[in-house]
Amino acid sequence: YCMKKFFLIIIIFIFSTSAYAKKFIKLPKDVGSGSRYTKSLTDKGYKKHGFQIVNKEDGHPVRAGNQSIRFEVRHGDCGMDKDGWSDCKNDRERHELSTIGSPMSSGEYWFSWSIYFPKDHQNLYPLSNAFGQFHQKDGNPVFMFKELKKGYTIVRTITDKDSDYHEQNLLTNDEVLGKWSDILINVKWSKKEDGFFKIWVNDELKYNYVGPTKSKQKVYQKFGIYRTGISRYLNYINIDKVEKCFNEKGKTDKEYKAFVKLKLRKFPGHQTSIDIYKKCKGYYETNNVPTTIIYFDEVRKGKSKDKVGIIQ
Repeated sequence: YCMKKFFLIIIIFIFSTSAYAKKFIKLPKDVGSGSRYTKSLTDKGYKKHGFQIVNKEDGHPVRAGNQSIRFEVRHGDCGMDKDGWSDCKNDRERHELSTIGSPMSSGEYWFSWSIYFPKDHQNLYPLSNAFGQFHQKDGNPVFMFKELKKGYTIVRTITDKDSDYHEQNLLTNDEVLGKWSDILINVKWSKKEDGFFKIWVNDELKYNYVGPTKSKQKVYQKFGIYRTGISRYLNYINIDKVEKCFNEKGKTDKEYKAFVKLKLRKFPGHQTSIDIYKKCKGYYETNNVPTTIIYFDEVRKGKSKDKVGIIQ
């Protein structure tokens, strides 16, 4: 009996560790170092085209070495996580990688990555495209790298209060197209005023925040493509059809205010936008969002600046 139990434990261990190992992604040294990752929302919603290590010899852009990371999100690329959160039900789509193990609780760190927007890339605002974030465990993201109306932008939300929201453009829409942009970050994670978050873009200091850098205990990193507000984009490009829909079906005061904001290409409110889409989508000429493709390279994390340099 003891021997059978022993072999049963070994078999369970082998199967559990192999399944566990499949979830982990350690990037090749050519493209990244300092962290291991897992796929965000790892159910069937994560498509094969979502994340790929690609080669220079196949015509893909590479910042250094011979490989880079390619992310792609097509319309409908959404899934669920193990806690029941559904991107599909919340007007979102994504293919991201998320760091695993040893989330950061305090101290100073350095991060770097290079990001490449293809020449035919489209800014889909008022849809919000996030290409990286520092997220708190059991809390809100504290720093997000988003593509907003003006281009590649850092968004700070140390707490979930509206008064704590701040955004600053780092690169314009034209500056990012068809070229590599190098991002370097020096951060001190702290709930106190001694925290800081500095960003260099192509060797130029573009952002220098001093103050609390978190409101929860632990922080982890995610990067890739995370699209929020699918309905906002579809409502905006079909704005004349929304007007026809309202004339025939009527509208609430909240819907009309959101409609006015959409005409000005402003944020109309998340849930109201979803409600308008559900109400009016039958009028729309198109209900598909263009594909987003982004490349990353030299994605590195370390305790000192010399640990995150570009490896030629």
